[in-house]
Amino acid sequence: MAFTMRITFSRSLPKFSISNQISFRLKPAVVLSSVGAQHATGTGVIATLHRMEALLSDVSQATAFLRPGYYVETWSEVVGAVLADAVLPTFTEPDLKMPMVSTIDVGRTAASLLSETWSGQRIVELGGPADWSARDVADAFATVLGRPIQPVFVPEADRPSVYAQAGVPPEVADALLGMYDGLATGRIAREGGREDRRGTTPLVKAVARIVADAKAGNAI
Repeated sequence: MAFTMRITFSRSLPKFSISNQISFRLKPAVVLSSVGAQHATGTGVIATLHRMEALLSDVSQATAFLRPGYYVETWSEVVGAVLADAVLPTFTEPDLKMPMVSTIDVGRTAASLLSETWSGQRIVELGGPADWSARDVADAFATVLGRPIQPVFVPEADRPSVYAQAGVPPEVADALLGMYDGLATGRIAREGGREDRRGTTPLVKAVARIVADAKAGNAI
């Protein structure tokens, strides 16, 4: 199938370096990372966050690495196909459940952590009220729009051309594709044994926001 992705991206992957001048020790520090950042390889773009966590591990006497799941709002990249063709293109198997969370809950959790008192390092893994699949997301779009929406799996061989048509540089596209490989293999998942929090924003509410912004011509 042919569809267009609306993607906001950097022209290159981030490269992290920490100056000794950061020895002033922020307190507390909440650092936005991702589920799967416990792995150095096999997670595509998420691997850059593994390195970031290592570099920032002693930036503060109280550091919390916040590791959310896949952002629900990322589905805004294919909302055009949802509205125009009643299909939800997906790079993950339609029934694959995975940690997913609205950015609303990410912001709320970060603010909550900043209000807490602790010392040392914490890793906080964050998901939505439940783990969701692409089919769940399609059903949420169907609820909001009042018509059936079908999830359509995009084969691995077709994905590079999707990013190329969107103007994504090859290095960035390869890293993003590696992330979807990591989701498929289960490598991008909760580490376990860490603080596990759940947001409260329902999937339908997050999807309704995507639809409203798309119809208003806004980007989330």
